[in-house]
Amino acid sequence: MAERAVLHAVTIGHGSAWDSSQPIEGQQLWPEHAELMDAMADEGLIVLGGPLGDGEKVLLVFDATPDEIRARLATDPWHERDMLFIEKIEPWEIRLDGRG
Repeated sequence: MAERAVLHAVTIGHGSAWDSSQPIEGQQLWPEHAELMDAMADEGLIVLGGPLGDGEKVLLVFDATPDEIRARLATDPWHERDMLFIEKIEPWEIRLDGRG
């Protein structure tokens, strides 16, 4: 029997400094935020990520502990400036994976 992967699903919400009149790429410090997100994906820390529904929330799937997740996101300029905040971190046990 294959070992089950346990990842963490992280729901991110918009904080008080988020400018709802601007698209994501128009937010302050977009290049710095995008660089950090890309680095975490390149490291394999973020497995999947993107906006949910209307874009008011984001789902990030991490291959990391909750403490590691909080520590890395704390270095994000968007989290530092209350543009984004962690709503919830939940363990996610992968039981079905059709990616091969």
